[in-house]
Amino acid sequence: MELKNATTALSALGHPTRLSVFRLLVEAGPDGRMPGDIAEVLSLPGATLSFHLKELTAAGLIQGEAHGRHICYRADFEAMNGLVEFLTRNCCGGDQSRCLPTARPGTPKTDRA
Repeated sequence: MELKNATTALSALGHPTRLSVFRLLVEAGPDGRMPGDIAEVLSLPGATLSFHLKELTAAGLIQGEAHGRHICYRADFEAMNGLVEFLTRNCCGGDQSRCLPTARPGTPKTDRA
């Protein structure tokens, strides 16, 4: 991933609703989710969700697959990993032992915001 693609992806994820949609799709894994399910979980009107799905798709972060008249959306894990790799490329001058996160016992998972 290069700067332009990373900027587009980060811009898309910079909106709270899109970030919530993306995290929900990451959580769903390769099975993905249907728009109606996403809208219900996040309490979003269909038109609002459609706009955000379009933005995430344009940023290359999600993909939609037609199932008859319905579309199932999935996170693009290759794009997500590419973004993480871009952000951490040459971290700590290339010495990964200096910048890898350490797990802290008892650290609670963060909730969707």
